[in-house]
Amino acid sequence: MPPGKYGMQEEWEKEGDQAINMDFLLPTGIFLKFPVSRNDTIKNIKKMVWKNARSEALFCGLGDPDGYVFTCINETAEREELEEESRRISDVRPFMCVLRLVAREGDRVEKLTNAQISLLIGKGLHEFEAQKNDEVNEFRTKMRVFCEEKAQDRQSLPWQKWMEYSFPCELEPCCSLPQSLKSKNIKKIFINVKFEASDESFMLQQDPHDQPLALMKSALKKKATVFRLMRQEPEDYTLQVNGRWDFIYGKHPLCQFKYIFSCLRNGQNPHLTMVHYSTITKYQEEQGRMCSQVYKSRSLSRPPPLPLKKQNTSSLWSINEPFHIHLVQGKRVNADEGMKLVVQAGLFHGSELLCKVVTSSEVTVSSEPLWNQKLEFDINVADLPRMSRLCFALYGVIEKTKKPRGTKKKNKKADCPIAWVNTMVFDYKDQLKTGEFHLSTWPSVPGTFQPCLFLHFPPLQKIKKTPPPQHFELKEIMDNKNYTEFFEDEKELLWKLRTEVRDHYPESLSKLLLITKWNKREDVVQMVNLLRNWPDLPAIHALELLDYSFPDPAVRSFTIRCLRKLSDDELLHYLIQLVQVLKYESYLDCDLTTFLLERALSNRRIGHFLFWHLRSETHVASVGLRFGLILEAYCRGNIHHIKLLTKQNEALGKMKALSDFVKLGSQKVTAEDLKQCIRQESYLEALSDLLSPLNPSIILSEICTDRCRFMDSKMKPLWLMFKNPAVEGDMVGIIFKNGDDLRQDMLTLQMIQLMENLWKKEGLDLRMIPYGCLSTGNKMGLIEVVKNSDTIANIQRNSSNSAATAAFNKDALLNWLKSKNPEDKLDQAIEEFTLSCAGYCVATYVLGIGDRHNDNIMIRETGQLFHIDFGHFLGNFKRKLGINRERVPFILTYDFVHVIQQGRTNNSEKFERFREYCERAYKILCRNGTLFVNLFAMMKAAGLPELTSFKDIQYLKDSLALGKTEDEALKNFKVKFNEALRESWKTKVNWMMHSLAKDNRP
Repeated sequence: MPPGKYGMQEEWEKEGDQAINMDFLLPTGIFLKFPVSRNDTIKNIKKMVWKNARSEALFCGLGDPDGYVFTCINETAEREELEEESRRISDVRPFMCVLRLVAREGDRVEKLTNAQISLLIGKGLHEFEAQKNDEVNEFRTKMRVFCEEKAQDRQSLPWQKWMEYSFPCELEPCCSLPQSLKSKNIKKIFINVKFEASDESFMLQQDPHDQPLALMKSALKKKATVFRLMRQEPEDYTLQVNGRWDFIYGKHPLCQFKYIFSCLRNGQNPHLTMVHYSTITKYQEEQGRMCSQVYKSRSLSRPPPLPLKKQNTSSLWSINEPFHIHLVQGKRVNADEGMKLVVQAGLFHGSELLCKVVTSSEVTVSSEPLWNQKLEFDINVADLPRMSRLCFALYGVIEKTKKPRGTKKKNKKADCPIAWVNTMVFDYKDQLKTGEFHLSTWPSVPGTFQPCLFLHFPPLQKIKKTPPPQHFELKEIMDNKNYTEFFEDEKELLWKLRTEVRDHYPESLSKLLLITKWNKREDVVQMVNLLRNWPDLPAIHALELLDYSFPDPAVRSFTIRCLRKLSDDELLHYLIQLVQVLKYESYLDCDLTTFLLERALSNRRIGHFLFWHLRSETHVASVGLRFGLILEAYCRGNIHHIKLLTKQNEALGKMKALSDFVKLGSQKVTAEDLKQCIRQESYLEALSDLLSPLNPSIILSEICTDRCRFMDSKMKPLWLMFKNPAVEGDMVGIIFKNGDDLRQDMLTLQMIQLMENLWKKEGLDLRMIPYGCLSTGNKMGLIEVVKNSDTIANIQRNSSNSAATAAFNKDALLNWLKSKNPEDKLDQAIEEFTLSCAGYCVATYVLGIGDRHNDNIMIRETGQLFHIDFGHFLGNFKRKLGINRERVPFILTYDFVHVIQQGRTNNSEKFERFREYCERAYKILCRNGTLFVNLFAMMKAAGLPELTSFKDIQYLKDSLALGKTEDEALKNFKVKFNEALRESWKTKVNWMMHSLAKDNRP
């Protein structure tokens, strides 16, 4: 075996269906060796073992195959029981080709469920048990009971209510048709309706504002007339979109359902199927059986809970002495000789420093430095807020000599950060920590030694932070000040008038919380009491209270109380941010976690996206434990969802293998090589019959191997096409990208979708392209392919042999649209272009999206323009040799104006209408500016390179003109609009240089 290469990993990475010789150790002491296919499942291999063992000694000593399970040493050098026997051996990837057969112990159903959850979330549940942490154990127990009870309650729902969980309606934000469709004067919509298990279908006319029940009545009446059948009740049916897990039901107008709205916009007839409620109840019963089997098995094997021990605690309010800790020593400290080691300790509440930082004495460098020192803080124990956090920083200090200018010689000390760590002052049970603690630190330089600090909390009797008593009231009147920062006298005034703030300016709660003195217990008492009667805030203001600056549990409980009023669709809009601010929670068990799990267990669409948002960051050390535990709890409450998510996870694994094959191949890989790889049985099986992770309503029935390819860019993204036999002619495309962090793209697309919803609510449909992006792991993700699209760069190049000439050919874009649309539809295509161009001009300006060249601005044959690739935002524009390459606020070239004016230079009326669209869209966003700022602020926890602090959000505040009147904001936008138009020639030069550079690439 070559040096540095161990095990079978290279063998498993090979493609194909080659046989591999494997060793089998039987419990009877018999050793078997025979070849198995890489694509054989564990179940088939077990059958082969029994077949081969029949001719061996002691076969009679083996019992029933179901009484045994294979074990192996896996890739991470851990012993793994292969309970999930549907897995292929090539997916198991044992470290060596040895499987040991052992008698199965314990409850099989429970062990199988645990194995499935471990595979799905990417973390073995034994890792949680190995923590030997009371908080982890109590959280797992509590969340498991909570989630399983939710699941059992769900199974007893009536079938209509159960559908609201399993197949939530996909609705447009507005229940009326937008102006663009009203102008078409649509009075009736033709809908093709068929009945399940029947080939017969009917074309029905319906008012687009009718509810689904009216359509079902028409369908049943038509069926009874044609087939002379007994009239049936429409309430016993529901409508399903053909070939999708998307249902049309409830008291919403037909035109509000996304599928029907899309058909209306595109001039297509919707195709629906009438499904009887008995079919729905079969789905419900099947899922109920799966859940009941697991829960029944667990209840039989679960021991009774231990009785709770009585806690002998006293109140924190009685301890009026300075808080202190005892710093003992460090371990595994690596620093240069000649340095001195020092520890700094600060007490924080959120981002606020509660008292002066305390510094230890300096000690000599060693791997186990000894301080043995008391660190006392300038704050009494009684004044410690509930969410007090201790922050330690370990420094190396070196004397730095500065040459004197005069006669005196000065020495300065230079600090070299070595490591840091935070810990809460109170534990998860509300008790002040006592006794010895070993804190593993985060090294300042990643990949270096991880030092450890040993310290003692004061050995007091267990002290509990008790709820504050209810009293205090104020009578003064507050004057209206809308500051975000206050002088000391203004803080005092605001605090004195806090009840008036509650009564007249409740949305200013965050300002009041920021000026509260959290290191003064009297003020904390009054603030918490005030919160009890604070009116609920709308989400736009409540979201900002989830920032790390507001850690108090009473504040966070109040915030979740406000967010409970969010509809499911609204919650989905903010789900990315809510997952990110989980990182600010100090303890595992918190209101935000319970809230997200509760909503995910009530709506499978929310559960789907919550799963992937959490799953994509389980590899991050700082949140892996928290996110893994929440994922486990979700799976416990959705046993039936595990299978669907596992299938998606397996497909992503195969996509990653294909991507690695394309990028890391020893020789140049062609598109035909990729197709040949996909045609293997294991790939075809994994990449078929699954729900799209981008949209769980979309069924990816069969991968179209001949239409798959990879793109010629650095990361070689895969372009995969799928078809569904139930949907005629329609194909679904997905781009799989491995190697780029797509979270910024995901955030940008979320914001554009939110903008579109806000516009639609006010009757402005700017024809934005609805496509999705989902980060699924460590620099891996999926992007929905928009059908029938081409790049503007390609359109322009096709008009001339010279890229430079094409870049300035203003007729290229219009001519391309003319070639793709018949004359009677050209005006509609130009209108689509005008509307979508207005939407993206405003969106890209507000979000400060950079790197806007002709390869990432796309156009559909229908005329809709859209942007892709959002690697730069918030004004981070590209520079070359220190020169800003992008000098316009947004892209509005004369090519675009030429199309908008239908190719006529004197058609200013069309252009002025385009300008009005832009201005109206911008004003709508300005009115909702606080929401966008809050959502971006919540994403600071994500660690995106262009969004790390409030300074990065300043661009957004400026572009949305926060603090200015609507007239002032619009005046500023008009200046930017004229600038974009006047300076568009600079955009064309940038595009030309980009095209030339691309043409000259090797």
